[in-house]
Amino acid sequence: MLKTALKPQWLLALLAALALATGFVALSGWQFGASESEPLVKADVTEVPVPLIEHHSVGTELLGTVADQIVSLSGEFVPGTDELIAPRLHEDIQGVWVVSEFLVDGAPDEAAIAVVRGWQPDTSTPSPAPEGELNITGRLLPSEGPELKHDVRNPVLETLASSQLANLWDHTLYEGFITAHELTAADGAQIDQPGLTRVVVGPQPQEAQINWLNVFYGIEWVVFAGFALFLWYRMVRDDYQRSMEAVAERAAQAHQHDSLAETDEQTGDNSADNTREN
Repeated sequence: MLKTALKPQWLLALLAALALATGFVALSGWQFGASESEPLVKADVTEVPVPLIEHHSVGTELLGTVADQIVSLSGEFVPGTDELIAPRLHEDIQGVWVVSEFLVDGAPDEAAIAVVRGWQPDTSTPSPAPEGELNITGRLLPSEGPELKHDVRNPVLETLASSQLANLWDHTLYEGFITAHELTAADGAQIDQPGLTRVVVGPQPQEAQINWLNVFYGIEWVVFAGFALFLWYRMVRDDYQRSMEAVAERAAQAHQHDSLAETDEQTGDNSADNTREN
């Protein structure tokens, strides 16, 4: 079979099969590489505070590349805008978030944003929002889906959605909300909020994500590469088998010819013997 494989036509076919298999393997490597995706924004970027008014715009969707960022902003809370969001867990204890409207200095149209001032264990009236000019550093997070049906007699909301809060508050709102990690007065003094526990949200998980569809495609291209080489092998083997069958057929024909010649010779000898006897 080696002599058959070394025929020029099959050597050229082998080169073509190897080139095709190499292309398939390259496509497989590309699919495997594309199957692992890095986080949209890495922690070394999201954990460095940036001004809200430079990072996110009013009236625009809060994309994944913008969300989860630590931002800083200054302004003041709007009195009487406290909303309770429940249920919310803090150290495995169920309670509520206290959210208030915060007017952002430098924002267009005197826009505001929802700020999670803290957590409390029940739905009692929270301590009032601090007054005066304040500085906030916290994490910018995307809005949750609004409640489809909300009983206006229930003072507690189930989700924190900008679209729903826009119907309760008077100012234009940024999309998303902020969890206040640090709250200070204009002179830098820390602000305490009696009865409220600060809500600190960490960065999103930084592990790479696996796209199993790309992994499947990668395996598929490897199979195609193997099939290209197998197809070349099958064609060579078929050519070899045909040549062996041709050799066997010629041998059979030669044997049949020799048998006929021997038979004719024997027949001639018998005829000569019969003639001598007569």
